[in-house]
Amino acid sequence: MNPEPAVEPAIRARGLTKRFGDLVAVDHVDLAVTKASVYGFLGPNGSGKSTTIRMLCGLLTPSEGEIEVLGLSIPAQAEALRLRIGYMTQKFSLFEDLSVRENLEFLAAVQSLPRAQAKLRIDELIEQYDFADRQKQLAGTMSGGQKQRLALAGAVIHRPELLFLDEPTSAVDPESRRDFWEKLFDLADAGTTLLVSTHYMDEAERCHRIAILDRGVLVADGTPGDLTHALAGRCVVVHAEKPRRAQQLLVGLPGVLSVAQIGNSLRVLCEDGAGAAERLKAGLREQGMPAEVESGEPNLEDVFVSATHAPQVREHAA
Repeated sequence: MNPEPAVEPAIRARGLTKRFGDLVAVDHVDLAVTKASVYGFLGPNGSGKSTTIRMLCGLLTPSEGEIEVLGLSIPAQAEALRLRIGYMTQKFSLFEDLSVRENLEFLAAVQSLPRAQAKLRIDELIEQYDFADRQKQLAGTMSGGQKQRLALAGAVIHRPELLFLDEPTSAVDPESRRDFWEKLFDLADAGTTLLVSTHYMDEAERCHRIAILDRGVLVADGTPGDLTHALAGRCVVVHAEKPRRAQQLLVGLPGVLSVAQIGNSLRVLCEDGAGAAERLKAGLREQGMPAEVESGEPNLEDVFVSATHAPQVREHAA
């Protein structure tokens, strides 16, 4: 499912599996993440995203499979890897009773940066992440977006080659999320590889490549454009006078994966794109519900629904 990139990947995993007793949290996942790219990780809650990230970092030992990160075998060489990666979670993990600068000074010491080098790096990050007028402000008094920027600055203080971000923007407003992503692309442009788990479709669309996990199984992997193109013809838009009633009727039609109301219209995702619009129109007409039906442009939300509702995935995970 996951073709090898043209260049040597920053992350390569084969048959990655993690069991907790009888629970298979991650089920024989293959991954290849290209260097200096932004790789998105999507999946419902409990799909295995965080468990996979922890295994790739060397924080969790896999039950099966092979992992190579930045040329190192993981978890055997996890200690050597620690100096070359950064890790950031959705929960603000710095010290709220320390100032912006004190937090960065502490993290520089943790990473064993020499004092003179640490000062230069902290000065650079304070300017780059817009904290010039907030150096003395206590972290605990800042907004959610400011805290996330500070956490990101702390995660990259030692200039990691690879940065893991586990749902880093789940607690911030849309404007702060956009600003945060601009910082991520600055890092990628400078050569850093980023693996970002998210449940926001607009964020997933920004990634160079995305993978979708469902109940521990890798169900989709590709560029956003390739994944949406694969659904051509399967997305249908329905306009009816009574959209709620039309939605109830559409859900019962064969081959319908999902129906979502968007304003006064219905967005329908079908299992098969061949003649989908005509099939839906005929199905509604037979039930006394006239409607205008037209083909729609698939998006990543459709990709997500299609991947996580695939029958073979449900059977595999059963």
